[in-house]
Amino acid sequence: MFCTLDELVARIPDGASVALPPDYSGCAMAAVRGLMARRARGLHLIGVPQMGFQGDMLIGAGCVDTVETAAVTLGEFGLAPRFSAAVRGGDVRVLDATCPALHAALQAAEKGIPFMPLRGIVGSDLLAARPDWKVVDNPFGADDPLVLLPAIQPDVALFHARVADREGNVWVGVRRELMLAAHAARDTFVTVERIQDARLLDDEAMAAGTLPALYVSGIAEVPEGAWPVGLAGCYEADRAALREYAEQAATDEGFVEWMRHHVTEVAAA
Repeated sequence: MFCTLDELVARIPDGASVALPPDYSGCAMAAVRGLMARRARGLHLIGVPQMGFQGDMLIGAGCVDTVETAAVTLGEFGLAPRFSAAVRGGDVRVLDATCPALHAALQAAEKGIPFMPLRGIVGSDLLAARPDWKVVDNPFGADDPLVLLPAIQPDVALFHARVADREGNVWVGVRRELMLAAHAARDTFVTVERIQDARLLDDEAMAAGTLPALYVSGIAEVPEGAWPVGLAGCYEADRAALREYAEQAATDEGFVEWMRHHVTEVAAA
């Protein structure tokens, strides 16, 4: 279960569907840069429920074929430039979704059922773009249409957390989207700030926010593994680094230079 960062990244195969959290959750940025350095290909990214810098970076590096998400955005730093360029160029397939729809589809996989009903998107234009979503009548009510969303079972859930213990339990705290992704995925790979000896499930204050080792396939100890987006309760986002990325990634040439400096040269060092 415990491995190095390089070993963890090597266990994510080309062509895998990978569930990624938003920037405000636990982003395994060091692992993402490892995938970029490895030149991973054919990934299907699943936003839980949206993506930010890590999704944009992977798309810019040519690692991604499909994006299934409610949004790809850099938040206060603007549009996601590599995602936008890839959409304009037809370089990625986009499966539009909403936050509730993605959560519901992941919950279906979590529960081991083939679909999940949802009412809120009935009548939206989004249904025309998603032929895999089916509108049916509620069998228990009259004139009550529902949307059936097929279960999403990612090959991999990938995220960063504060701490794991020696048994492989991982504390995610209030970040329930991380718990959901891990429950739904076939494999869950986690980078953590530290690994502690004390068992997390024995601490009543920590147990409720702890992902049991049953759902964890691999853990790598990577201090500051969420840099530059930051990790709540540990360190703030590096705003200068994020701004640098947003500015450089606005052009093809700028992104190549950013990747050379932050990914290629670091991997070769």
